Amino acid sequence: MEDRGGKGRLATIFVTMFRIGCFTYGGGWSIFAQLEEEFGEKRGWLSKEEFLDIMSLARSFPGIMVINMSVMFGYKVCGVPGAMAAAFGLSAPAFIVISIVTFCYEALMRNALVARAMIGVRCSIVPIVIVAAARMKKTVLGGWVTWVLAAASFLLCLCSGLNKLVMILAAGLFGMAIWRPVKEPEQGEEP
Repeated sequence: MEDRGGKGRLATIFVTMFRIGCFTYGGGWSIFAQLEEEFGEKRGWLSKEEFLDIMSLARSFPGIMVINMSVMFGYKVCGVPGAMAAAFGLSAPAFIVISIVTFCYEALMRNALVARAMIGVRCSIVPIVIVAAARMKKTVLGGWVTWVLAAASFLLCLCSGLNKLVMILAAGLFGMAIWRPVKEPEQGEEP
């Protein structure tokens, strides 16, 4: 594995984020799943818990969730240079494509093949989001209290107009009140 702030790691972050930015549809959830697979499972740079923390924080801040997520991920892995490499890598493809689409907008929107292709692309997003949620379930939903909190949050999202930030802050306060911090094992101590 390269050193934490090495140029090789920065290049890997930029190129991988660029590739994810080129071929990802469906927003933050599908990108989250790809980040977890690429940088968690394949490279082991971050644990599932670290990814969930990043995703939770990224959803809590204003702005574009995927950019928030990429900046936080890059910072966690390589500091400020990693944050910049991740943000620019992820956003460059969208900037390039939207510039081209804007130039050709009228012609594209009248094209029946493009319209049909977009229907297919939209359909592929649903399973990507479901798989990302299923992967998170294993780490997040460990006991009955977490299932109750998740069910209550789901129902609030589904049935109320409650602001999502208020819901996230309330869940965070609930978590601080209910759960105790997990003691990290000391060096040489078994977890």
